[in-house]
Amino acid sequence: MKMLISTSLKDFKIRFAKEKDIPLILKFIKELADYEELLHEVVATEEILMDSLFKKKTAEVIIGEYENEPVSFALFFHNFSTFLGRPGIYLEDLYVRPEMRGKGMGKIMLSYLAKLAIERNCGRLEWWCLDWNKSSIEFYKQMGAVPMDEWTVYRVTDSALDNLAVKFDK
Repeated sequence: MKMLISTSLKDFKIRFAKEKDIPLILKFIKELADYEELLHEVVATEEILMDSLFKKKTAEVIIGEYENEPVSFALFFHNFSTFLGRPGIYLEDLYVRPEMRGKGMGKIMLSYLAKLAIERNCGRLEWWCLDWNKSSIEFYKQMGAVPMDEWTVYRVTDSALDNLAVKFDK
């Protein structure tokens, strides 16, 4: 039995993902990646997601359902602010299928995560947004989000990650 969380939008409910949702989560990830023209970068598999989400529990997923059909998802995890001395929620992905956009579902999902952050005594909710995604940037600003322009994101992956790790033993 799935526990549905009612929302202010008629026939739109939110629920936490279960193991049986792994194929759906992967499908949403690929749809989002395709929208961002990054499908070629998706290496996630159902097995990887099962291990990460349900065995190691490194992230959580909520699913948005409209008229009992999955139409959106958000994947998030806890981070920590040393300055606040409290955890935060980092939203890795929020996706609403294109045909369902403009109905307020993204706003409801984001608002739910803010409510969850407060319930979990988190000090903040944050995420990244591609700089070319003007519609999302405007949406986030309307929701009260502030861009962190003074910060630069750094990333180490693949062979650079391996090379950095090897330096530990030298």
